[in-house]
Amino acid sequence: MLVDLIRHGEPEGGPRYRGFNIDDPLSEKGWQQMWSAVESAHPWTHIVTSPLRRCRDFAEALGEKHQLPVTVQPNFKEVGFGDWEGKTKAELQQIDLDGFKAFYRDPINHRPEGAENLDAFRQRVAMAYDEAIAVQGGQHLLIVAHAGVIRAIVAHVLSSGPESLYRMAVKNAGMARIRHGVQGGILEFLNV
Repeated sequence: MLVDLIRHGEPEGGPRYRGFNIDDPLSEKGWQQMWSAVESAHPWTHIVTSPLRRCRDFAEALGEKHQLPVTVQPNFKEVGFGDWEGKTKAELQQIDLDGFKAFYRDPINHRPEGAENLDAFRQRVAMAYDEAIAVQGGQHLLIVAHAGVIRAIVAHVLSSGPESLYRMAVKNAGMARIRHGVQGGILEFLNV
């Protein structure tokens, strides 16, 4: 079984912390990034997407174009960033430089105020991923999601700890592939 993962393209509003409480749609550039990323990557048999518009809108358009079923998976929404949601890095450095620096030194133990618990986030994503694999077994699945969700899936498949979430870069419209076989999941590529 093949599972392709793609991060949403650039959303309207530019770079800022968007968790599950910010639901910006894709920008024009974001739509172009997404169509460019998938132009030669078909054939999938099913699409599973985050409920947030920056993922869902594209997943539904792609599903319609290729006549593929699309499932909205609520547990593939991005990690919650609490008080940081909607803010840019520059704004956070002005508001709370010490907290910002602490997070970048140790994002596991210095979460933003009101942020989603990292273990709970990892668990909800892993459960949703395992469910998608069980339901869509044997098919070529596309998951349209967020950087944090893709990192959590890769860490889950590789049996990595929470620190690995912050050691992977996932660019806008970046793709990853996981091949599931008798040995379990194998990461074939990331950020293509």
